[in-house]
Amino acid sequence: RHPAQIVAYAVGDRSEKTYRLLWRRIPNAYRHAVCYTDFWEAYKKVIPEKRHQAVGKDSGQTAHIERWNNTLRQRLAHFTRQSLAFSKSDF
Repeated sequence: RHPAQIVAYAVGDRSEKTYRLLWRRIPNAYRHAVCYTDFWEAYKKVIPEKRHQAVGKDSGQTAHIERWNNTLRQRLAHFTRQSLAFSKSDF
């Protein structure tokens, strides 16, 4: 987490297949760290038990990635849901 940075990403649904793709993209140097996640079932199936710690959102351990996901979703929203998001540009 220090400094907070994105080391890998995968685009897809919340299936185990998508998470396996993400896990393969994480550099080996980062796979030895503890992974803080929410309680999504796919994490338990992919992350080694000694490296995985499922925590609630109130713990603050997942705040950085939750903020990143929210920002990305908002920035891309105007391409798909014109009624829920808006653009400040004139195009």
